[in-house]
Amino acid sequence: LVPFHMWLPDTYEGAPPTISALLAAGTKKAGFAAALRVIIMGAIALDLNWSFALAIIAIVTMTVGNLAAIMQKNLPRMLAYSSIGHAGYILIGLSIAPFSQIGIQASLFHILNHAVMKASAFIAVAGIITTLSVSHIDKIRGLGKRMPITSLGLVISLLALAGVPPLNGFWSKLMLFGAAINAGSTMSWAPYLAVAGVLNSALSLAYYGWIIRKMYFEEGESEKRVKEPKSIIAVMIFSIIFIVGIGVYPDPIIEFAKSAVPVLTNVATIH
Repeated sequence: LVPFHMWLPDTYEGAPPTISALLAAGTKKAGFAAALRVIIMGAIALDLNWSFALAIIAIVTMTVGNLAAIMQKNLPRMLAYSSIGHAGYILIGLSIAPFSQIGIQASLFHILNHAVMKASAFIAVAGIITTLSVSHIDKIRGLGKRMPITSLGLVISLLALAGVPPLNGFWSKLMLFGAAINAGSTMSWAPYLAVAGVLNSALSLAYYGWIIRKMYFEEGESEKRVKEPKSIIAVMIFSIIFIVGIGVYPDPIIEFAKSAVPVLTNVATIH
């Protein structure tokens, strides 16, 4: 979250992409799960009103993350700033959590979705770097012909991150923005979170689309197909099935997130 985000781009750029995938999918999400419990239960137990402050942080985080991402030329750094933007989306649900269980549910849903989407994107980038030794965006021209399966997996992941239907990221963003609009009856400022989220999603589509254009609509130095690592292919196939599958039928994950809400909001579990 802004302003505690400065370490993330350097870490993601310097670490092997597979480690970055682990960071994006695992450790950061565990931190958000802990934050959910502390923020929700702390606010209820101590009668604190953190909502407006968290809303400001959410808007600043998603905006700074996406504006910085659009200026990057290095794939891992771009994905790192994209992760910062998504932290802002997740914080939408946390900021309205004391007044909206759907907001909590939507945040959990997006945490799960983002773990898969961003891990898939980083694994695809890992395959590109391992196979072609390139990470600069200008060097991936024509990649769709050279590494078709990896490229397809990356495209699906990026479109899901942008919230394009019918992929899984669309539903969790829709739930987050819808929860913010519904919370407007209690908090007059809450709908502005939805407006900021929609605008930032449109902004993210610009730089994701830039990557896609480079891969499929610009000619590279070579069109010779290269051998894609089998492990990368396996991850891409799994990711595509999950992202498209949950996009078409999101109910199981939504119900899973819904079942976790009472655990997070039950003050009686405080010891």
